[in-house]
Amino acid sequence: MSEMLSVRHNFPDVIKRLERLPDDVANKAMARALNATVQQAQGDMAREIGREFRLTQGEVRTRLRIARASSKGPLKLTASLLVTNGRGRSLNLARFMEKVVTLTQARARMNKGEGGQHALNNGAMVRKALELRFQIKRTGGKKVIKGAFLGNDGRTVFIREGKSRLPIKALSTIDVPQMFNTKRINAAVKASMLKRFPSNFDRELRAVLKGYVR
Repeated sequence: MSEMLSVRHNFPDVIKRLERLPDDVANKAMARALNATVQQAQGDMAREIGREFRLTQGEVRTRLRIARASSKGPLKLTASLLVTNGRGRSLNLARFMEKVVTLTQARARMNKGEGGQHALNNGAMVRKALELRFQIKRTGGKKVIKGAFLGNDGRTVFIREGKSRLPIKALSTIDVPQMFNTKRINAAVKASMLKRFPSNFDRELRAVLKGYVR
């Protein structure tokens, strides 16, 4: 989503006004309006992702970047909202793991066969942990992945690839870039940008014409 709005295609009235302005005034107002709109979109994107997925707005914001428009130096009358890939890895499921289990919940799960002590064929007793549960979206219930376990000092969820202890693999899931490009979220943020840009342009043009912007 590196380009979310096109001034030329979405705002013909703004284009007509720009054509009647001196180039330096038009360029300053346009660059400032674009930057203000994308800055607002950054907050909207963090809010929309945080509303749908179990990430905080702060976590999302650290992954969003703005490529700003500029009327100084090389003219650049585009502004974009970008998302970084973090360290190039997907989020591990540990980020969405259930952190707290009440005693009542634990008892109910044990009554259904989870956890507790179990006898092996040789008579030895082993203690099994409760199944790990995960919830990625804020709506819907928690999901169990059979055989998943926590390792790496509680930072990573793994699963065995066969019946033996090894090999194991880390379980990853959707990351911020995929959330960023979710159709509903993308459309909501774009609609907000389209709605806000004209008023942002009016405000910035007034500021430039009054000499508030150098």
